[in-house]
Amino acid sequence: MPFTAAVLMCLVVHVSDGDSLFARCHESDSATTWPVKIRIANIDAPELKQQYGGESKAHLERLCLGKTAEITPVTRDQYERLVAHVRCDGSDAAEAQLRDGLAWVYTWRSKSIPALQALQSSAQERRIGLWSEARPQAPWNYRKQHRPYSND
Repeated sequence: MPFTAAVLMCLVVHVSDGDSLFARCHESDSATTWPVKIRIANIDAPELKQQYGGESKAHLERLCLGKTAEITPVTRDQYERLVAHVRCDGSDAAEAQLRDGLAWVYTWRSKSIPALQALQSSAQERRIGLWSEARPQAPWNYRKQHRPYSND
């Protein structure tokens, strides 16, 4: 189901892994906040138990934890997380994770987002992050091999 909500201003209070975080978002014209579980749109980061999973999480923490983030909702996923574009201190979180070789572009979306695919390709060519490995395992394949797998 598509989202048409406006940009939310939220404080990032927890990073679960390299593509998921929790934030406290403000209602417009109110001091009220509510917690939101967010999945960063268009990327898939290594699971925590995978190689580079910890590095990916730490990178996202440095970028976003304790900072105000602009959250642009896209949809909700099957785990009821808000899938959204996330900007922390003016940096796009998906782009940062891809640029530093700490996430994959979702393959089903890569053709429609050439700029993100270019960032991943650049990291692959430079052999940085997970691309320093000869054959890094994609997180969707890791999850298939390690079912049942719970998502944050």
